[in-house]
Amino acid sequence: MWYALAMENAESVNAVSEVIIDSYFIVDKERTILDFNQTFYAMLPRSVGRGLKGKKCYDVLNLDICQERCVAKQCWEAKRQVRLDEINGHVATTDRTLTFILSALPLPGAGGELDAALVVHRNVTDEAQVQQKYQEMLENEKRERERLMHIIRSRTKDLLDTSQQLLTVQKELMEFRRGRII
Repeated sequence: MWYALAMENAESVNAVSEVIIDSYFIVDKERTILDFNQTFYAMLPRSVGRGLKGKKCYDVLNLDICQERCVAKQCWEAKRQVRLDEINGHVATTDRTLTFILSALPLPGAGGELDAALVVHRNVTDEAQVQQKYQEMLENEKRERERLMHIIRSRTKDLLDTSQQLLTVQKELMEFRRGRII
């Protein structure tokens, strides 16, 4: 059953697969991988890549959303394409966290029923890390700016206090010179 479904949908996707540069796979309603591209295969360790067809997608690519917010399930429910940004996860048997932009497109079978989905993964890990570092830099700059503003306020207050004391001493000196000591 799943082989026939895979072949039917693979032919549909193969027509555009040459222009899809991101990794992708096709899954059925049980989230079994029916087909995939070379980019997806290359992302996996050899031990995981062997026998990829027939495995569950969440066993191969464990994403934060797999259990509660599966992108394929969302596209079937919405009956349209779905996109999710900055989804974290990792490839099975690795500890390296990756960040993806996920897109899922429902694929109709022979009867017109949506029985498969094309799930595209754009790896944005490097961009996400740069963005995170930039955010940290902005936060550090903000803290430094606040610290400097505090120092400026404190020194301004000290300067005003000293200026007031100087005026008082000058006034007393003028009074002393005039012979009117208070």
